[in-house]
Amino acid sequence: MKSILLLAVSVLLVGMTRISAAPVFEVHDYGAVGDGTNDDTAAIQKALDACDGTGGTVHFPVGVWWSRPLVIHTKTTLSLSRGATLHASPVQSDYLRGGGDWLKARGSSSFINFLSGNNLTDIVIEGPGTIDGNGQVWWPEAEKARQKVSGYTLPRPNLISLNHVTHLRVQNITLQNSPKFHLVPSDCTDVVISNTTILAPEHAANTDAIDPSSCRQVLITHCTIDVGDDNVAIKAGRATAGREFACEDITVADCTFRHGHGMSIGSETGGGVRRVLVRNCTFANTENGLRIKSQIGRGGRVEDIRYEHITMTNVDPAITFTMYYMNNSAHDAAGGHATPATPARARTDNVPAYRDIYITDLQATCPRAAGVINGLPESCISNVVFENVTITSAKGFEISNARGIQLKQATVTPKKGPPYLLTNAGIDGVSPAIN
Repeated sequence: MKSILLLAVSVLLVGMTRISAAPVFEVHDYGAVGDGTNDDTAAIQKALDACDGTGGTVHFPVGVWWSRPLVIHTKTTLSLSRGATLHASPVQSDYLRGGGDWLKARGSSSFINFLSGNNLTDIVIEGPGTIDGNGQVWWPEAEKARQKVSGYTLPRPNLISLNHVTHLRVQNITLQNSPKFHLVPSDCTDVVISNTTILAPEHAANTDAIDPSSCRQVLITHCTIDVGDDNVAIKAGRATAGREFACEDITVADCTFRHGHGMSIGSETGGGVRRVLVRNCTFANTENGLRIKSQIGRGGRVEDIRYEHITMTNVDPAITFTMYYMNNSAHDAAGGHATPATPARARTDNVPAYRDIYITDLQATCPRAAGVINGLPESCISNVVFENVTITSAKGFEISNARGIQLKQATVTPKKGPPYLLTNAGIDGVSPAIN
């Protein structure tokens, strides 16, 4: 599998050439001012419309280009020079499809995302400039809502949402301060996100950085991410016609994760996720490191997942593979990392199933727990291999409802208590004396 993924990565990197050098559509030629106060929406959209299908570039020179939501078209490069910022309008009603009070919106579909596009080919979004979502006008109310109902996500627009795109490149750019998720490619094929910086305050609610949803052939490489929620979240909310797995062949390599909720798969896994490789990544001060999360009602198959050459500092915990999603994060409803005492239930089509997960060359320090592997009584997590893994933590590794867990030169060193806490778990290499 590794050789297949590395070959796929090579193919993707070869394809990271610019679609076309001409023509160029300068936004100021269409009436955009770029002074940070003028509403440049109409002018920018005219440039995007003119570029539709040409293989050309819509170019933003130095300036602050203030805009309401925009739509990108097929065969388009959106390019921001160094010193150019495309700045989202701070007026919430600009994003509501029917106007009115945004706090009364029924769901995400009530909103227009800042930059969107559907059914496209050959899209490039590139810097070295910045796209800023003006999230500070959205986050306080979102946090209030989350404090009232733990785990609740107040509906808001995303910064960039692109659906059904073939050949997507996001490169050498900064994305920051999204109202909600920063970059959401959905049902896309052949996606490369490289040398991209994504920033939001540590406590900005639900500000995921990159959320590939039901995508195939994705490479995320050399990115620096410091946000308030998942650094990367691979999602497969529903089955995709003609495919056994909605989400597959995804590589995350050579990335730096600072604040955030880690490298995640889920919580939506109903469509299935397979063949994911995460390698040469550094985590520091993240809540969760490597995470697979789902629960009854959102579950599906997650398999053939590989993590290699991972370094973590001050990460809590290093590893979380859970089928009790609402009980594994400090901000979740139940809080902490305890496994609920839930009896076995009748199997249904939306029960999670995780298997064939390999963790190689991981070094981590954790201020609290080393990790959690929590399967369901009726769906045990199976065949998880730890090889050359060293975790130093305050508490040990909790493993429940699991089978075929293998430890190969794997060491967990807690400050207090046993290294492993086992419940209904079959683990090779751990004697009952240290359970």
